[in-house]
Amino acid sequence: MEFATFGGGCFWCTEAAMKELDGVASVTSGYAGGHAENPSYRAVCSGDTGHAEVVQVEYDPDVITYDELLEVFFATHDPTQLNRQGPDVGTQYRSIVLYHDDAQRETAAAYIEALDAEYDDEVVTELTDLETFYRAEEKHQDYFEKNPSDAYCQMHAAPKVETVRERFEEMVRAD
Repeated sequence: MEFATFGGGCFWCTEAAMKELDGVASVTSGYAGGHAENPSYRAVCSGDTGHAEVVQVEYDPDVITYDELLEVFFATHDPTQLNRQGPDVGTQYRSIVLYHDDAQRETAAAYIEALDAEYDDEVVTELTDLETFYRAEEKHQDYFEKNPSDAYCQMHAAPKVETVRERFEEMVRAD
Protein backbone atom coordinates (compact mmCIF):
# COMPACT_ATOMS: atom_id res chain seq x y z
CA MET A 1 0.00 0.00 0.00
CA GLU A 2 1.06 3.59 -0.66
CA PHE A 3 -0.11 7.00 0.56
CA ALA A 4 -1.08 10.24 -1.17
CA THR A 5 -1.99 13.49 0.57
CA PHE A 6 -4.16 16.20 -1.00
CA GLY A 7 -5.98 19.35 0.07
CA GLY A 8 -8.71 20.81 -2.12
CA GLY A 9 -10.95 22.82 0.16
CA CYS A 10 -13.00 21.24 2.91
CA PHE A 11 -11.64 17.82 3.77
CA TRP A 12 -15.17 16.39 4.07
CA CYS A 13 -15.66 16.89 0.32
CA THR A 14 -12.28 15.55 -0.77
CA GLU A 15 -12.62 12.56 1.55
CA ALA A 16 -16.08 11.68 0.19
CA ALA A 17 -14.85 11.84 -3.42
CA MET A 18 -11.73 9.72 -2.83
CA LYS A 19 -13.64 7.06 -0.88
CA GLU A 20 -15.55 6.22 -4.08
CA LEU A 21 -12.46 4.83 -5.80
CA ASP A 22 -11.57 1.19 -6.25
CA GLY A 23 -8.14 0.49 -4.82
CA VAL A 24 -8.50 3.09 -2.07
CA ALA A 25 -8.23 1.28 1.26
CA SER A 26 -8.82 4.30 3.49
CA VAL A 27 -9.13 8.07 3.46
CA THR A 28 -8.28 10.02 6.60
CA SER A 29 -9.13 13.68 7.10
CA GLY A 30 -6.45 15.78 8.74
CA TYR A 31 -4.13 18.74 8.67
CA ALA A 32 -0.74 19.28 7.03
CA GLY A 33 1.51 21.96 5.62
CA GLY A 34 1.62 24.14 8.71
CA HIS A 35 3.94 25.00 11.56
CA ALA A 36 1.99 24.21 14.74
CA GLU A 37 2.21 20.80 16.42
CA ASN A 38 -0.99 18.79 16.96
CA PRO A 39 -3.37 21.46 15.65
CA SER A 40 -7.07 21.33 16.40
CA TYR A 41 -9.87 22.06 13.94
CA ARG A 42 -10.53 25.36 15.68
CA ALA A 43 -6.85 26.37 15.47
CA VAL A 44 -6.61 25.41 11.79
CA CYS A 45 -9.81 27.33 11.00
CA SER A 46 -8.28 30.43 12.58
CA GLY A 47 -5.70 30.43 9.79
CA ASP A 48 -2.90 30.91 12.32
CA THR A 49 -1.34 27.42 12.13
CA GLY A 50 -0.52 27.47 8.42
CA HIS A 51 -2.12 24.05 7.97
CA ALA A 52 -4.48 23.06 5.18
CA GLU A 53 -7.41 20.71 5.57
CA VAL A 54 -6.18 17.61 3.74
CA VAL A 55 -6.92 13.95 3.24
CA GLN A 56 -4.43 11.12 3.37
CA VAL A 57 -5.35 8.39 0.92
CA GLU A 58 -4.07 4.85 1.47
CA TYR A 59 -4.23 3.04 -1.85
CA ASP A 60 -3.14 -0.07 -3.71
CA PRO A 61 -0.96 1.05 -6.64
CA ASP A 62 -1.73 -2.23 -8.43
CA VAL A 63 -5.41 -1.17 -8.60
CA ILE A 64 -5.24 2.64 -8.86
CA THR A 65 -2.22 4.75 -9.72
CA TYR A 66 -1.00 8.00 -8.23
CA ASP A 67 -1.66 9.62 -11.63
CA GLU A 68 -5.28 8.49 -11.46
CA LEU A 69 -5.63 9.86 -7.93
CA LEU A 70 -4.27 13.20 -9.17
CA GLU A 71 -6.77 13.17 -12.04
CA VAL A 72 -9.69 12.66 -9.66
CA PHE A 73 -8.33 15.20 -7.17
CA PHE A 74 -8.02 17.93 -9.79
CA ALA A 75 -11.42 17.11 -11.30
CA THR A 76 -13.16 17.60 -7.95
CA HIS A 77 -11.93 21.06 -7.05
CA ASP A 78 -10.88 24.30 -8.75
CA PRO A 79 -7.08 24.55 -8.65
CA THR A 80 -7.19 28.19 -9.82
CA GLN A 81 -8.88 29.51 -6.67
CA LEU A 82 -6.29 30.91 -4.28
CA ASN A 83 -6.95 30.04 -0.63
CA ARG A 84 -10.56 29.06 -1.17
CA GLN A 85 -13.00 26.54 -2.59
CA GLY A 86 -16.57 27.64 -3.06
CA PRO A 87 -17.84 29.22 0.16
CA ASP A 88 -14.78 28.18 2.18
CA VAL A 89 -12.20 30.96 2.34
CA GLY A 90 -8.79 30.95 4.01
CA THR A 91 -5.37 29.40 3.64
CA GLN A 92 -6.66 26.23 5.31
CA TYR A 93 -8.74 25.63 2.15
CA ARG A 94 -5.90 26.06 -0.33
CA SER A 95 -5.25 23.63 -3.14
CA ILE A 96 -2.22 21.58 -2.13
CA VAL A 97 -0.46 18.35 -3.05
CA LEU A 98 1.88 17.07 -0.35
CA TYR A 99 4.21 14.52 -1.86
CA HIS A 100 5.64 11.52 -0.01
CA ASP A 101 8.68 10.92 -2.24
CA ASP A 102 10.53 12.22 -5.29
CA ALA A 103 8.45 10.15 -7.69
CA GLN A 104 5.22 11.74 -6.41
CA ARG A 105 6.83 15.20 -6.55
CA GLU A 106 7.87 14.73 -10.17
CA THR A 107 4.52 13.24 -11.19
CA ALA A 108 2.51 15.98 -9.48
CA ALA A 109 4.73 18.77 -10.85
CA ALA A 110 4.30 17.47 -14.40
CA TYR A 111 0.55 17.08 -13.88
CA ILE A 112 0.20 20.64 -12.54
CA GLU A 113 2.27 22.05 -15.40
CA ALA A 114 0.11 20.27 -18.00
CA LEU A 115 -3.07 21.32 -16.19
CA ASP A 116 -1.99 24.95 -16.11
CA ALA A 117 -2.11 25.02 -19.92
CA GLU A 118 -5.79 23.94 -19.82
CA TYR A 119 -7.02 26.86 -17.69
CA ASP A 120 -7.37 30.54 -18.53
CA ASP A 121 -6.42 31.39 -14.93
CA GLU A 122 -3.19 30.24 -13.33
CA VAL A 123 -3.21 26.97 -11.41
CA VAL A 124 -2.27 27.95 -7.84
CA THR A 125 -1.96 24.47 -6.36
CA GLU A 126 0.88 24.36 -3.85
CA LEU A 127 3.30 21.44 -4.22
CA THR A 128 5.34 20.64 -1.13
CA ASP A 129 6.77 17.69 0.73
CA LEU A 130 4.71 16.13 3.49
CA GLU A 131 6.50 16.74 6.75
CA THR A 132 3.78 15.74 9.22
CA PHE A 133 0.17 14.66 8.82
CA TYR A 134 -2.11 15.23 11.80
CA ARG A 135 -5.32 13.19 11.92
CA ALA A 136 -8.39 15.40 12.41
CA GLU A 137 -10.77 14.88 15.28
CA GLU A 138 -13.02 11.81 15.04
CA LYS A 139 -16.16 13.84 14.28
CA HIS A 140 -14.51 14.91 10.97
CA GLN A 141 -13.77 11.33 9.83
CA ASP A 142 -16.27 9.89 7.32
CA TYR A 143 -18.31 13.07 7.74
CA PHE A 144 -20.28 12.82 4.50
CA GLU A 145 -21.01 9.16 5.12
CA LYS A 146 -22.26 9.92 8.64
CA ASN A 147 -24.16 13.10 7.67
CA PRO A 148 -25.51 12.62 4.13
CA SER A 149 -28.45 14.99 4.62
CA ASP A 150 -26.32 17.80 6.13
CA ALA A 151 -26.97 20.94 4.04
CA TYR A 152 -23.26 21.65 3.51
CA CYS A 153 -22.68 18.06 2.39
CA GLN A 154 -25.62 18.19 -0.01
CA MET A 155 -24.43 21.46 -1.54
CA HIS A 156 -20.70 20.72 -1.75
CA ALA A 157 -19.70 17.09 -1.08
CA ALA A 158 -22.52 15.34 -2.95
CA PRO A 159 -21.72 17.04 -6.30
CA LYS A 160 -18.08 15.94 -5.99
CA VAL A 161 -19.15 12.36 -5.32
CA GLU A 162 -21.43 12.53 -8.37
CA THR A 163 -18.57 13.89 -10.49
CA VAL A 164 -16.45 10.89 -9.50
CA ARG A 165 -19.27 8.42 -10.16
CA GLU A 166 -20.04 9.88 -13.58
CA ARG A 167 -16.66 11.00 -14.92
CA PHE A 168 -14.61 8.14 -13.45
CA GLU A 169 -17.16 5.33 -13.57
CA GLU A 170 -14.49 2.77 -14.48
CA MET A 171 -12.55 3.63 -11.31
CA VAL A 172 -15.46 3.55 -8.86
CA ARG A 173 -15.58 0.67 -6.42
CA ALA A 174 -18.26 -1.88 -7.10
CA ASP A 175 -19.30 -2.52 -3.48
